[in-house]
Amino acid sequence: MTPDELSGALSAALASAVADGTLALPADAIPASVHVERPRQREHGDWATNVALQLAKKAGTTPRALAEDLARRLEATPGVKAVDVAGPGFLNITLDAAAAGELARAVVTAGPAYGRGDALAGQVINLEYISANPTGPLHIGHTRWAALGDSLARILRAAGAEVAAEYYINDAGAQMDRFGGSILARARGTEVPEGGYKGQYVAELATKVLAERPDLLDLPDDEALEVAREEGYRLQLAEIRQVLESFGVHFDVWFSERTLHESGAVGKAVERLREQGHVYDQDGAVWLRTTDFTDDKDRVMIRANGEPTYFAADAAYYLSKKDRGFPGKIYLLGADHHGYINRLKAIAAAAGDDPETNIEVLIGQLVNVGGAKLSKRAGNIIELRDLVDWIGADAVRYSLARFPADTPLELQGEDLLKQTNDNPVFYVQYAHSRTAAVDRNAADRGVARLREDGSDAFDPSLLSHETESVLLGQLTEFPRIVAAAAQHREPHRVARYLEQLAGDYHKWYAECRVLPYPDEDVTDTHRTRLWLNDAVRQVLANGLDLLGVSAPERM
Repeated sequence: MTPDELSGALSAALASAVADGTLALPADAIPASVHVERPRQREHGDWATNVALQLAKKAGTTPRALAEDLARRLEATPGVKAVDVAGPGFLNITLDAAAAGELARAVVTAGPAYGRGDALAGQVINLEYISANPTGPLHIGHTRWAALGDSLARILRAAGAEVAAEYYINDAGAQMDRFGGSILARARGTEVPEGGYKGQYVAELATKVLAERPDLLDLPDDEALEVAREEGYRLQLAEIRQVLESFGVHFDVWFSERTLHESGAVGKAVERLREQGHVYDQDGAVWLRTTDFTDDKDRVMIRANGEPTYFAADAAYYLSKKDRGFPGKIYLLGADHHGYINRLKAIAAAAGDDPETNIEVLIGQLVNVGGAKLSKRAGNIIELRDLVDWIGADAVRYSLARFPADTPLELQGEDLLKQTNDNPVFYVQYAHSRTAAVDRNAADRGVARLREDGSDAFDPSLLSHETESVLLGQLTEFPRIVAAAAQHREPHRVARYLEQLAGDYHKWYAECRVLPYPDEDVTDTHRTRLWLNDAVRQVLANGLDLLGVSAPERM
């Protein structure tokens, strides 16, 4: 029996009480879904609910009286072993072993779909993250959002949302000219100009640009700058894409800031917001009255010299997302972007959206990896590609995903390479590889899900050991963990769940044999436990996939 099935049984019990006049409750007051949760203490049963406390006042009765009536009705439900009333009216529900064990087959049958649901069905979300300038390599500052952003996109989709993962390419403005000037200087063998980019990667880009455009050094300065800028931009962006792919991160949309300026979208955005009554002119500049929407000061959109500000481009970009059909817009920004929260929400409000529902701004705190060497190519930074080469994509991604984004984080690189139970990613991946090993060994020993005559050997009532009850309870929780991670935008919930599931599996493995001893016959207990083993394997694989981490068959 799944939590949803138990919830339905509780709703049916309430409806029955109303129908026979026992409960004086309007029919529309009966919840379509009664919330059930795992008790904190295992001896209190498999599930608990406080529905009697929630509805007693409306029904004109006491919570305990209502709970006792529901307990009598629920005990008649197939699969329910016992219902106890605790305290002022809590219901503690224990399922019989067969009802609980049936989940093992349900998980294996569902396969990769197990855990996926419809909690966010109908939501259409634009998820923007990383959005690093294309003027240098990705570094440790971008790595956290690369891992969390991609995991969040996967989790949101698993909860039923339609998600477009988007990378905003900051390819406009003076920074691009400085970038081009730096490459040109290296190509000419001169010093990088003041305020330019000085890493070794710039010299590498210059070499590549010269290989493709040997005429660069013969061009007039303006033309040479343009060639160096555009060729360097193309090469650097290609590297960013390649590094992200090696990290398992894929974007549906690569959105160029230039297109906003070249298409006139920035100017049109200013006029659209003016029509809404939020734009005014002062001191020769054009301003958005963001103080109407909790911002600390109004923001300039067009400077007195006629040049648009970054804020104007931000407004045009927001409107572009809205026009492209994304009611939900999630921005994942770095630790130095706290000041952007109110101004982005002000743009949403000025555009006629609800800043509480149409836009979310998540801030990721700094992360440091102890033992990592600074990049020789890029100077005083730790490059993402160096982290992947050193520690591996799986270890980096998992370690970043298992902590809330808003907490500062320091990881020890050498610890992430250890193949011990103290290393969380190893611990979880090893549990998956152990389930695969059990499968292989079972095949060698002739243990299969079916008997030799082809009949079904699955008997969920045989999964009665205490560790099996705990393990089945964990498997039951997975869909709700995924839904909660999506609703709260917290991938770390999935990681911590996987660690608990891995621990429960290792305990079960030590207590309950899937394979018979050499002198034992294969029994239905062994065959049924193989279903449970494979159910754990499936959930571990599904959870790791949500985090963008591999589920190895051997380690």
